[in-house]
Amino acid sequence: MIQRLIRRAGALVLALLTLWTVAATVGSRSVSEAMDAVRRESLPRRVLRWQLGDLFSPRMYSLTTLAALYESPLLLAQPAADNAPQDEPHQETVTPEPSGPPQAPQTPQAPQTPKPQQPAVQPVSTLGDPADGLTFEENGVPAETVRPGGNYTAAGGVVIRNRSSMSLDGVDLDSGNYEAAFDNAAGPQVLIVHTHASEAYTMPPGQDYVSTGNYRTSDASKSVIRVGDEMAAVLSSYGISVLHDRTLHDNPAYNGAYNRSAATIAAYQEKYPSLVFILDVHRDAVEDANGTEYKLVTAEDPQMAQVSFIMGVNHEGWEENLKLAVAVQRTLVQDYPTLMRPISLIHANYNQSMSPGCVLVEIGAAGNSLDEAIYAGRVFAHGFAKTILAGQNG
Repeated sequence: MIQRLIRRAGALVLALLTLWTVAATVGSRSVSEAMDAVRRESLPRRVLRWQLGDLFSPRMYSLTTLAALYESPLLLAQPAADNAPQDEPHQETVTPEPSGPPQAPQTPQAPQTPKPQQPAVQPVSTLGDPADGLTFEENGVPAETVRPGGNYTAAGGVVIRNRSSMSLDGVDLDSGNYEAAFDNAAGPQVLIVHTHASEAYTMPPGQDYVSTGNYRTSDASKSVIRVGDEMAAVLSSYGISVLHDRTLHDNPAYNGAYNRSAATIAAYQEKYPSLVFILDVHRDAVEDANGTEYKLVTAEDPQMAQVSFIMGVNHEGWEENLKLAVAVQRTLVQDYPTLMRPISLIHANYNQSMSPGCVLVEIGAAGNSLDEAIYAGRVFAHGFAKTILAGQNG
């Protein structure tokens, strides 16, 4: 019996090695090319490619790029039930918490951005260079650009990584229509909030911050709050009435951050019933098996971080939130084809049940510098403004 199991295990190993060798050497025109391909294409890299559904792709991604394409620890730790935890772990391990907003809303901080009067549609070219004032000093972190591989759904030039059990059949992602409707005359339209407000980046030498955790700080000038400030300024320049909440929902306690940000959102909605669009701004974290952090940058400009939408499906009407994300991404990829990583669908809520205009957007990764994230945040805000204003006019 034992000998039979050993023989079967040996046969399985030989079969795997044979399949790996065939997959690695496909397209080779000589023995030397085949040997080089085997050396380049390690078995762990091929296993990751199989997980991505990209068995015989001729493109040789690095292991770190494949790890990034697999959407980092956030997606590897995706919940699987309707009452799954809403906190994405990034690099921490968190205790599951129930889905949905708490019963007693907290009082948020006063809005930081003044309310404009009427929308004034302006092309990006008249608003200056989105890289203005940024120095892009080197922070010593290796860079990768995430490009979609196999097992993705394409919708009008937008790529979606569906890691949920929900079907996209019958969801109108091509028309550009979505439920959230812009009406600046009704009052503030956009709320920027940060569930994980202490998330920070990798600063160049001499620009360090006081750390409160792994790539975290309570210094709002060095965290995703600063990116939110820059995004609010861009939206305001379009005449959009925007509020920016700067509450540290994850400090001092990381667990429960989504419940606390839900309370903040609910309080704003009670005070400003006109709020339609809610941007929960985060940053991602991408590292390899050795714990090395990587920055994610665009192919168009290696000084601009990549951006991604993380969309939950554990609420009724999740399709409308997704339609908005698709519309915004379609606008952005016209000028910046690799700015946006694939949209990720996950079994979670992320407070997106609170409005059909609520999205979670990740600006860069922990390995990016703050300037790279600000640059991307400004460009994203331009695209977001153009999208919702076009929806008003169309």
